[in-house]
Amino acid sequence: MKIKIAYLGGGSKMWARVFMNDLALSDDLGGEIALYDIDNEAALRNKEIGNRINLLAEAKSKFEYEVYPNIEDALRGADFVVISILPGTFKEMESDVHAPEELKILQSVGDTAGPGGVLRAMRTVPIYEYFAKKIKECCPQAWVINFTNPMSVCVQTLYDVFPDIKAFGCCHEVFHAQEFLCLVLAKTKGIKATRHDIYTDASGVNHFTWITEAKYHNIDLLSLIDEFADKYYEKGYYEGGSRYQFKYDTFAYGNKVKMDLYRRYKTLAAAGDRHLVEFVDRAWYLKDKRMVKKYAYGLTTVNYREQEQKRKIEESILLANGTKPISLEKSSEEAVDLIKAILGFKPIISNVNMPNNGQMKGIREGAIVETNCIFTNDMVKPVVAKELNSDVLALVSRASLNIDATYYGIKERDFQKLFNAFCNQALCAGIDRDKLRELFIKMVNNTKDYLVQYYDLTKLNSIY
Repeated sequence: MKIKIAYLGGGSKMWARVFMNDLALSDDLGGEIALYDIDNEAALRNKEIGNRINLLAEAKSKFEYEVYPNIEDALRGADFVVISILPGTFKEMESDVHAPEELKILQSVGDTAGPGGVLRAMRTVPIYEYFAKKIKECCPQAWVINFTNPMSVCVQTLYDVFPDIKAFGCCHEVFHAQEFLCLVLAKTKGIKATRHDIYTDASGVNHFTWITEAKYHNIDLLSLIDEFADKYYEKGYYEGGSRYQFKYDTFAYGNKVKMDLYRRYKTLAAAGDRHLVEFVDRAWYLKDKRMVKKYAYGLTTVNYREQEQKRKIEESILLANGTKPISLEKSSEEAVDLIKAILGFKPIISNVNMPNNGQMKGIREGAIVETNCIFTNDMVKPVVAKELNSDVLALVSRASLNIDATYYGIKERDFQKLFNAFCNQALCAGIDRDKLRELFIKMVNNTKDYLVQYYDLTKLNSIY
């Protein structure tokens, strides 16, 4: 089947290669990948990598890779639009993540919740307003798949600007929770399974999604977590390649936060511990670096990310010029599977982010929520999720309301509303509001190069 996929952010240093590999290993697809990026050189490198993938004997599908200098030509005629961008540079991210440390606010990720999440959203939403308008103009019937964070406000923007858009947001965090449940099953029952062998019912907001039901055949997997935690909690257990990977890998974690939250709420928080800690009071897990070590996860610094990007660019150059051979390997991502399901191949159920149309009780209609959806012929239909217990719903409701407050503050370009949302972040609890005001103004000014065309910065100092 021939299709056109427009890739906004087509110069991606990592995810684009994952996507291209998965496409190449998928039967019965072909067509064009239209790459568009403000970093044209990076998009051209990905074109060359794509062309080299096509030459591999194991490549089952062949796509033509084209780089477009303008977004309109990239989008025109697209059946699918994939969006994966970095809003700003590492200079702006440095402020997002590390400027709050002057008030002893630590952030383990800083791209969704907390002070960093608010500032990143302020840069991202205006870009997505533009994307939504262009999609409406050039390919209104296309399915749009978002991978950019902060996920919820990105998807909210797309639907707010273009209500008839067919869009959803993908995140792999729930996949890790499913792998954790497989680990629990193996260690308590001696049964080996993959995440595709189990059923999970998930609901919440992105990076703060909760699993309310999980089964392997007739085995209730949630009922096994207490036994697993009794044995492995103290030292932690990462579900990845090595149990203690969190000791040297900043993206790994010991699942101690996940197990601790389960003991409190009898519901399994689905995201990785690095994300979960940013949605609750910092005194719980993120008060200081000793507490970070105690709960066995890492603080992903911007310097680390910058070094990783440098390494990935160097690798991309080698892959593009043929110095380094390309090895095709199917990833754990589901984007290609979801595309094929929408095209009428095998139906699939997966968790994605879409407007709440009754699938999640207790959260306002229209808010972006993450639940299971059925993907089938030209349709993505949300599945009504099992209701969260009241204690968990209280936590998720606060996160959802903060997302709303942040989004509408940006939409209205209202610094006072944005500052209120900034202060109400769980990581800002207990901090003097005047100090938070100084921090907010400083962080806005630190990233003003990406804000000045969208906001009237002369109004910034009038907040109180």
